Amino acid sequence: MKIVPPFRKLRGYTFDPALSSKMETASINQIVYNVLWEDLEPAETEKLRNNSTRTKKNESDVKQGAGPVGEYLEIIDYDPTTKKFYKPVNLNETYILAQDGLDPSESNPMFHQQMVYAVAMTTIMNFERSLGRKIIWASRHCFEEIFDKKKKRKFKQKKEEYVQRLRIYPHALREANAYYSPQKKALLFGYFNASPANVTLQMPGAVIFTCLNHDIIAHEVTHAIIDGLHRHYNEPTNPDVHAFHEAFADIVALFQHFTFTEVLKDQISKTRGDIGAQQSLLGEIAQEFGYSMGKYGSLRMAIGKFNEEEKRWEPAKPDGTEYQTQMEPHARGSILVAAVFEAFINIYKKGAADLLRIYTNGSGVLPEGELHPDLVNRLATEASRAAKHVLGMCIRALDYLPPVDVTFGDFLRGIITADVDLVKEDVKNYRLAFIEAFKKRGIYPEGIRTMSVDSLRYRLPVDINKVVKRPLDIISEFLKKYRDEIVYVKDRKKIYDISRRYMSGKGNDEFLGLEKQIDNEFNSSNKKKIEAENAFEVLTGLIFFNTWKKFGNKTEDDNYDRPPFAVQQLRLVSRVGPDGSQINQIVFAITQRSELSNTEKDGKKKQLVFSGGCTLIFDMDTMKLKYAISKPLLDLECFTTNGHIKLNMTRIEHQYNYQVEHRNRCASEYNRYFEPMVDTIHDEPFALLHKH
Repeated sequence: MKIVPPFRKLRGYTFDPALSSKMETASINQIVYNVLWEDLEPAETEKLRNNSTRTKKNESDVKQGAGPVGEYLEIIDYDPTTKKFYKPVNLNETYILAQDGLDPSESNPMFHQQMVYAVAMTTIMNFERSLGRKIIWASRHCFEEIFDKKKKRKFKQKKEEYVQRLRIYPHALREANAYYSPQKKALLFGYFNASPANVTLQMPGAVIFTCLNHDIIAHEVTHAIIDGLHRHYNEPTNPDVHAFHEAFADIVALFQHFTFTEVLKDQISKTRGDIGAQQSLLGEIAQEFGYSMGKYGSLRMAIGKFNEEEKRWEPAKPDGTEYQTQMEPHARGSILVAAVFEAFINIYKKGAADLLRIYTNGSGVLPEGELHPDLVNRLATEASRAAKHVLGMCIRALDYLPPVDVTFGDFLRGIITADVDLVKEDVKNYRLAFIEAFKKRGIYPEGIRTMSVDSLRYRLPVDINKVVKRPLDIISEFLKKYRDEIVYVKDRKKIYDISRRYMSGKGNDEFLGLEKQIDNEFNSSNKKKIEAENAFEVLTGLIFFNTWKKFGNKTEDDNYDRPPFAVQQLRLVSRVGPDGSQINQIVFAITQRSELSNTEKDGKKKQLVFSGGCTLIFDMDTMKLKYAISKPLLDLECFTTNGHIKLNMTRIEHQYNYQVEHRNRCASEYNRYFEPMVDTIHDEPFALLHKH
């Protein structure tokens, strides 16, 4: 019988190589990552022969260039600058296994492969633990050639292709950049020569490898995971969308710091329990990268902002106006990161208050000198527990967001709703900590009356399952079949295939997927269904009844009576809360897109692709609809008042203003470059965004 260990132990940098050259941090800058054990095998040569730079001369090197290849990841260590493959590391080699992987090294490309694999797998495990399901990468959009027998001609048809593994290229770029490529379904890491502003912090000309930085690796993997969950979050329909992508990636990188036990204890000891202090490493992102790019500190900080005049980081005070004025994605995203980090700090302080009272005989004021090791251990336990819960709250919120046009306010509502769903009683006031931190920064969701937990939590209208009975019954019955077929499936490819078949019906049989089931229901001419159809439109904010032509609007198909819709991201969720309670749900999204035109003052017409969508969450046990989280095409207030359909002009105007009127006012190089094409899905939205 083959005995398989639960984890593979791999050594790596806790933060980045720079901290290993400092006496005060060298002892904490190496960690053993425990990653889920999988049998790693070299990639097949044929699978790698798709790079135009490869020739027959170096085909024999292709297999040699394949590093660790597992269930989720494929490390390809090809350097386009030197046109060579680096020797791959074999993590199954006896001596490497015996010493928990290779020694951390800046000069060994094989360790670079080990480092990206270890951090990427750690990040994936954290997501799967919180989401309650397997991570599946975004599918690849491509074309297949179809022969039309009737018209006797060939034509190309769009199709989606399953992506088994995310590719990682540790040495893909000779520049100060690292990014996730939605087009390639790959992470590309760069390396460059340092140009520090302060030569005492970094040696000028030193080679800096972004693939050796924990924060950068975790950040880029998170981009890839979000793309698999919400593909439309690559479209900048409002200032928050790309800022959310950047902020969430930083949040994951930051809170993974708190899983490093020895680092946590060290920083608690040095800051005397104040882990939100300015001198704490735990709130910094990519320190070495920041120094090497001429900054006077890390790339970004969750607990401070950079003072340009004095060239230093200083504590940031919440500013309620910054959210209204700051449009650059990283700077805007830092507002969200600061809000989440402040919520965590307040949760930690409240949890640690009783320990400090006991230690100080009730005064709460720590005496001079080093903290007792026992207190440090207990504070570290409290900080780690709070960080894991906060990170879990943020990750679980991803399932409670609208599928398009996300805002920071939507994220807050998602956090609150997801936590109420899983943790019935918030005895430690985690939710209030989030609400308070968001309020301080002027982040308020639309469509609510108060900033209370009860108001922020998504709720269905009363008796909605009765009012919209027929459409929901059809969907519910259909989802039962999906549940029964997929509930015990563990293989990621099978999960993808089954879910894809149930969404669109694509396959080798005549199976009607959920898209066709909904389409058939609303194309029926039975007038008795009209009331339920209208109620379903109110519920989702989308257009299903055949009244779209009343607006005189154009669709992709002129013969079609409404904007086309798509069912996306069908998934089964099973989560266990800290109190042992379990929730089982089926989640999917419906999205719609339509072209709208607007005549400018100069008489020219501008086209806008307007998106709407709704996330529907069903209780898997009762098969009743639990949540409908919408970004509506329709004006729901007008629709529910008089029964007439009216477009949601508020959302249309917001998207129009951001995408067109403010095109020339945006300060960032990113927006100036991309905004002429904002009505398309960009192939590489993160390449220039991450360029420094």
